[in-house]
Amino acid sequence: MINVTVLAENYVKDFRCRGEFGLAMYIETEDHKILFDTGASELMFANARQKGVDLSEADICVISHGHFDHTGGMPEFCRQNRKADIYLHRDAFGVTFGETKGKIDDYECGILWDPEVLEVCGDRVIRTDGPEWIGRDVVVSGTIPELPEFQPPERFYRLRTGADPGLAGELTPESAGEMSAGSAGKSRTGRDLIPDTMSHEQFLAIREPGKGIVLFSGCSHKGIIAAICRAKALFPGEPLYAVVAGMHLIGASCGMRQKIIDRLIEEEPQIVVPLHCTGLEAICMMKAQLGDRCRLTGTGGRLRF
Repeated sequence: MINVTVLAENYVKDFRCRGEFGLAMYIETEDHKILFDTGASELMFANARQKGVDLSEADICVISHGHFDHTGGMPEFCRQNRKADIYLHRDAFGVTFGETKGKIDDYECGILWDPEVLEVCGDRVIRTDGPEWIGRDVVVSGTIPELPEFQPPERFYRLRTGADPGLAGELTPESAGEMSAGSAGKSRTGRDLIPDTMSHEQFLAIREPGKGIVLFSGCSHKGIIAAICRAKALFPGEPLYAVVAGMHLIGASCGMRQKIIDRLIEEEPQIVVPLHCTGLEAICMMKAQLGDRCRLTGTGGRLRF
């Protein structure tokens, strides 16, 4: 049995809790208590108290990727929890910017605290790259292989290592270079940016005996279908039982949303829980087409698999 308590999410399920643009979930299995992401702030701690969750008891923490809305509560978690192994991709840190209406944002969207915060955790910090197994039935994916035809149409950029952070200025995607791993560009303020390939994104997958794979994904910037394909490769022969994920379809066209939903239906999950950045339009489409298999929740909500 897997029990999940949503500690931070865009919307609220339990009126005693507060929501925020972010994601944090507390996942309890027979063997582990796992914190998956930490929201955009320290709000998850107040919500945890309301739900009777003691975050100091978590023995695992998984950070899905290096963006502010999934890592905001991490400094306080490091202060409160003295035993959890923390799975964070080795590429998670970087000065990161998103893009809005063809112009690169003038504010950072990456991890907003200093890496030194993690020093108190010592060797409990596991910097991932490839898959990291936690026993036979739990895995942190590490870098997710790309599946471009199912990847949401969005762009992120990172400051080239050693460059001057500066200010964003009037950057455009064209001035920052083409979206390929080797491209780069320099703004008129001198800031040197390269496309962020989202190599630091990872998911958590748990094999529930007699049911199959339960997949947890924070934003699915590389696409929820890419995550599903990777999870099934990590657990060969196991069916996909549940997908609990932000799917970042909020900026996708209706056609792209439908293409992803069609493929999701082909994967035959018994349960789909769209969260966070999936977007209301995409959530409504999923609910209409998946019916009772699509479950809606929010901050303070509980799930059981």
